[in-house]
Amino acid sequence: MKLKVASYNIHKAVGTDRRRDPQRVLSVLREIDADIVALQEVDRRFGRRMAVLPLDLIHEATPYVPVPLTMKPDSLGWHGNALLARRGIDLLEACAVPLPTLEPRGAVRADFAVGGHRIRVVGMHLDLSGLRRRNQITSVLAHIGGCAAPCPTVMMGDFNEWATHGGCFRAFDDDWRVLAPGRSFPSARPVAQLDRIVVSRHWSGVTSRVHHSALSTSASDHLPVLAEINLPNF
Repeated sequence: MKLKVASYNIHKAVGTDRRRDPQRVLSVLREIDADIVALQEVDRRFGRRMAVLPLDLIHEATPYVPVPLTMKPDSLGWHGNALLARRGIDLLEACAVPLPTLEPRGAVRADFAVGGHRIRVVGMHLDLSGLRRRNQITSVLAHIGGCAAPCPTVMMGDFNEWATHGGCFRAFDDDWRVLAPGRSFPSARPVAQLDRIVVSRHWSGVTSRVHHSALSTSASDHLPVLAEINLPNF
């Protein structure tokens, strides 16, 4: 079974030209054409925390259904984190994952049924502080370990980790593979691999890359990253 997953910090739909353009972000999502997408910065930070991607536009312009995670009526996600799944992928359960932090940070987790398998996806946006980033990953791992049904898992998001090795990634043991799709920030001239995808040992045939196009260069200050993964029969 093949699955394409992607992570994209959309910067509240504000592009490098300083214009807020949700349609441009949705066009990038169509370019990526992933099965499951983790988004960061999908809500405005202040006031009613309104979503910058209107629900009706998502339904009309993309093949995705947002995972219901919001704790506020006008928001799309939890602390700006959201998950989108292609229509036809069944959602089994979903929840927010609180993180230890001084900033408004969080993670979200959803379990899906794909090809007769249960798979787990976590989206996150980690702290600017290295110590807190590592503590946050430890919290996510503890949450996953406490889930009733162990299953193949993908974690992805904006890790805010400038180190290419070590750093907060030391929190992952040999059961996890930290992918480095490539430089994704800043989008106009990327120098840092802030956006990462981490897969459990169940997956094989893993390939990853940065999605670089004319639209993605201008739609946000981050470029999307994606991975194509195979789930062997077991």
